[in-house]
Amino acid sequence: MPQTLDAVAVRTWCSLALEALGRAREEIDAINVYPVADGDTGTNLYLTVESAVQAVEAVFTAHETVTGADPAQASAPALADAVRAMAHGALIGARGNSGTILAQLLRGMAQVLSDRATDAEGLRRALRRASESAYQAVAHPVEGTVLTVATAAADAAESAGGDDTTGVARAAYEGARAALDETPRQLAVLGRAGVVDAGGRGLVAVLGALVEAVSGEAVAVLKREAPAAPLSMADDCPADAAQEGGPAFEVIYLLEADDAAVSRLRTRLDGLGDSLVVVGGDGLWNVHVHVDDAGAAVEAGVEAGRPYRIRITHFAADRVAPPRERAQRAVVAVVPGEGLAGLCAEAGATTVLARPGEPPASGELAEAIRRAHAREVVLLPNDADLRHTAAAAAEQVRAEGVRVALIPTRAAVQGIAALAVHEPDRRFDEDVVAMTSAAGATRYGELTVAERQSWTMAGICQAGDVLGLIDGDVVVIGSDLTAAARTVLDRMLAAGGEMVTLVLGEDAPAGLAEYLEAHVRESHLAVDTVTYDGGRQSSPLLIGVE
Repeated sequence: MPQTLDAVAVRTWCSLALEALGRAREEIDAINVYPVADGDTGTNLYLTVESAVQAVEAVFTAHETVTGADPAQASAPALADAVRAMAHGALIGARGNSGTILAQLLRGMAQVLSDRATDAEGLRRALRRASESAYQAVAHPVEGTVLTVATAAADAAESAGGDDTTGVARAAYEGARAALDETPRQLAVLGRAGVVDAGGRGLVAVLGALVEAVSGEAVAVLKREAPAAPLSMADDCPADAAQEGGPAFEVIYLLEADDAAVSRLRTRLDGLGDSLVVVGGDGLWNVHVHVDDAGAAVEAGVEAGRPYRIRITHFAADRVAPPRERAQRAVVAVVPGEGLAGLCAEAGATTVLARPGEPPASGELAEAIRRAHAREVVLLPNDADLRHTAAAAAEQVRAEGVRVALIPTRAAVQGIAALAVHEPDRRFDEDVVAMTSAAGATRYGELTVAERQSWTMAGICQAGDVLGLIDGDVVVIGSDLTAAARTVLDRMLAAGGEMVTLVLGEDAPAGLAEYLEAHVRESHLAVDTVTYDGGRQSSPLLIGVE
């Protein structure tokens, strides 16, 4: 049983925290009344930790690849690498107010844990730094929230004497549990609802997972949802900030910007709305705010730097609109860029954006299926590496009564082909068969640039080489993207084809589409070509041949 928090313990902690939040997700969603009673705190915390888990697993996979050792016998990566990955994963995947704060709590811990091998004293310092950094990230901290619970955990950890890391972790957990029970006395909206703070409840689950990770012993399942004290005691609490008729939109985005620009952004957003939380650092930030003018909040981000992965939720619609009727059928598609997202949305699909190095998690896909609000859903992962993630998402939503068909599309062009034959008015099975056939009849190619020297099926490539892939395998290594694209296209059409689909990224050379279209007309009779603007995507060019 580990008595220090090393990289393996961090990996275990993340995994156990995800399991704990998965079990408690519905319970936490149900008690979510502050700052907005939108019933998604448990889900947001789960998605935030799921992103952290993926990042930590990627570090372990990369370490095993580099060392070339048997995974069962390989040494673990450094603690610093594991905790930085944990914090970064949570940052880029943070959802909602509580998820964003949790990301900052993990970042604060990582700042300390990266400095030294973590013993009892290191864990005490990490928990204190986490609490302090979270308070600094929130524009107007409110007591009786996850911030209070985090501070109580740090206080209890510091009060625990000795050099026993497990004892410190357990003290932090017990301190957080006690503080959670007090939250209805501190925040009137919680007292009136008869619940504890949802974000604090999630943090207690995460700290319970930490205890199990360092001790090997599971903590008792926390079941207390109601306050320990009479609700009338909340009458003396200060008025809460969550009022009906509050800001209509929740705006969240990642932002690439320097510290000075972010400082100005905080001031501007604070004047636009409330529930402002800005977390991160070192040039990458996660911005969360509730506003009436969502456009102004995004515009402020554009002035500060480069915002992306922008998510806007309309609270007002959720508050006043009657429950909308489920559609009979919908399509959910993962897309590699904003351009294709717009194209697929026009075709009626609900889209999930996958950015380079940031694949969607199963929870994110499951939420997209729910957002489609249909009795029957066709899921298009459009990436071979997302097969298992998509399958997990489908199983999760099937358990909720939604009929989900997963078509194992391995590339975005296969998803486009499937969408082209989608007919929601025919029988579900017939529609799925037609879409599957169209996707299966589409060969896919890709032009990309090598990031490092490596072995491929076409030989050794160097960093900066242009790589041409067909059905996932490298077949061309070159120095000119246009020439390599022509070679890939000719090889694909050598096996026959009636339609060529070109999806150009923003890094594609000028005139590439026109050149390839002309080449197809001259060299391949009776073959049509259609071109789409993929915008910012992972590859300069995607090719489909049907």
